[in-house]
Amino acid sequence: MTRSPEPRVVQLLASPVHRYVGRPADGPAPAPEGELVDEIRVRAGLGIVGDRYFGRPAHREASVTLIAQESLPPGADLRQVRRNILTAGIAVDELVGAVLVLDSGAGPVRLRVNRPANPCAWMDVAIGPGAWKALRRRGGVRCTPLTDGVLRVGPVRVAVEHPPAQRP
Repeated sequence: MTRSPEPRVVQLLASPVHRYVGRPADGPAPAPEGELVDEIRVRAGLGIVGDRYFGRPAHREASVTLIAQESLPPGADLRQVRRNILTAGIAVDELVGAVLVLDSGAGPVRLRVNRPANPCAWMDVAIGPGAWKALRRRGGVRCTPLTDGVLRVGPVRVAVEHPPAQRP
């Protein structure tokens, strides 16, 4: 019997800049120093402190993004896919409509999983030819943070809260 890996936060990214602007053929903007971090501070309704989408009204329902390491080809990471949280052992793409609760030791952080984070043509430039197509339906999810908290790289406790069934 194959055992699933223990849930983990593998990487965290809080980047103050947009790197994928213009056309993919022109290449991405340079990465700032320190965008990969060991911990992030999450603020309810606002996002990740220090991230490019923090507090922006147009991104409130998508201010925190997650992707499963199992979806990425070997060697790819958050610097290429521009998501905030890279997990292992959590099938994040299956959680649209649920609330994901992550606790890496500093208390639970609740994230409402709103919709898929569909990949774009930049993936073929950032990761390699064919990545855009390979990441379809596996590009991660866009979330709204419901509570303040801190997430750290390392083991994470996971709970999933499903909304009550809708009555016709």
